[in-house]
Amino acid sequence: MVSTSNILKNKAKSVLAATAGAALLALAATPGQVEASSSPFTALSGNWSGAGTITMASGAKERIRCRAAYNVDGSGSNLGLLLRCASDSFKFELQSNVAHSNGQVTGNWAELTRRVGGNIEGQARGGRIQVRVSGTISAMLAVNTNANKQSISIEAPGSEMSAVAISLNRG
Repeated sequence: MVSTSNILKNKAKSVLAATAGAALLALAATPGQVEASSSPFTALSGNWSGAGTITMASGAKERIRCRAAYNVDGSGSNLGLLLRCASDSFKFELQSNVAHSNGQVTGNWAELTRRVGGNIEGQARGGRIQVRVSGTISAMLAVNTNANKQSISIEAPGSEMSAVAISLNRG
């Protein structure tokens, strides 16, 4: 028999994993140091890794480690992402596809281990993007890129996870 406590804990982990994964998906739409006329995706191609902190609504914090592989098409307007993240108590795998056109970023994401997903919509301006993640969860994301470093902040009001801060480095 599954306890209510275990059900709530697993639901919180699913929301947390999906939100963190969506946050990193938003990285895929972050402009790097490229000319304004080129796609923001071209600067992201390759492998990235890093760590961050997840803050739960209760105030509890946990470290998370992540690895991402970004595959950019020849035109630079479409990007596929495979992201794997783990903490001491859970792990998740995110697969996504996003597109960039005229400063607009759109796409979808799916967290494969928990079978949840949704959409991403927002704008890219300079080295910063702001997007709204919708679907299984709802969150606001801010992403900054500076050379080979990326940072993400997430706010997910109304969920068990209140905030995420992640930093990734290329290579």
